[in-house]
Amino acid sequence: MNYPDNLRYTKEHEWVRLEGDEAVIGITDFAQHELGDIVYVEVETVGKDLKAGDVFGTVEAVKTVSDLYLPVAGTITEINPNLNTAPELVNTDPYGKGWMVRMKLADPKDVEDLMDAAAYQQLAG
Repeated sequence: MNYPDNLRYTKEHEWVRLEGDEAVIGITDFAQHELGDIVYVEVETVGKDLKAGDVFGTVEAVKTVSDLYLPVAGTITEINPNLNTAPELVNTDPYGKGWMVRMKLADPKDVEDLMDAAAYQQLAG
């Protein structure tokens, strides 16, 4: 499993990459591996103010549907448009082309409270 050091992680297996006062969010390599082949990503929360822990969408794999939880508070500003036609990018490149949403953070410092790669690796095993 791959857990890049430049990202922060949640116990629900989402990752966050800070870009100024914005964040890019996706699911971890561990999560995509556990879900299996991803066939659909649904996010209908663009433009909504959400709290950390709120469900911001769902990811559908061949055998299951899982909620996606927002790691930090803020407003989702963009959905990865490539996932409409190629949801498998979440499987093949979860930290790159398979990102899910971009958001404006309520407080960028909230990202510091999330797990670093070493702590997440301990959780995921």
